[in-house]
Formats: sequence, C-alpha cells, structure tokens
Amino acid sequence: MRVEFTTEPFDLDEAPAHAVVAREVVEAAELDAVDVGPFGNTAEGGADAVLGAVDAVLRGALTAGATRISLQVNVVEERDR
Repeated sequence: MRVEFTTEPFDLDEAPAHAVVAREVVEAAELDAVDVGPFGNTAEGGADAVLGAVDAVLRGALTAGATRISLQVNVVEERDR
C-alpha cells in the first residue's frame, strides 16, 4: 500500500508540531519506503504497517494541533513498490 498525506495548517518558517509528529510516526513505522517533504509525505509498505501508521499519524497530528489532514491511500502491487 502507499499513503500520501499532508497536515495543516502550513508554516513556511518552521515545521509545526503536528508535522513533526507525523514525520516521526512514519519514520518509526516498519514501512518499506518513506519520503518526507515540506508539502507532503509518502510512505509505502504492507497493509498492516501502512494502516497502523495512518492511524498513528491521524491521532498524533490531530493531538498536536493539525486542523486538517488530507490523505490518499492506494493499493499497489508488490512489484510497483
């Protein structure tokens, strides 16, 4: 699976707490690939790992002050990862 997500509100001067929490969650998860960027993040892995990370990102980022989290989850074939 692949998840792409962003947390808001944006702060161009420094990463807000909700963005830091989301980054820490995906970097600590047992995922196959993680790409963290200033305007969006992508992570790939098995279904259990991705869905667990999504749950933790949602809970952590909202607790840390996110007012919106946009995400897209795609099922990808093993060979596409």
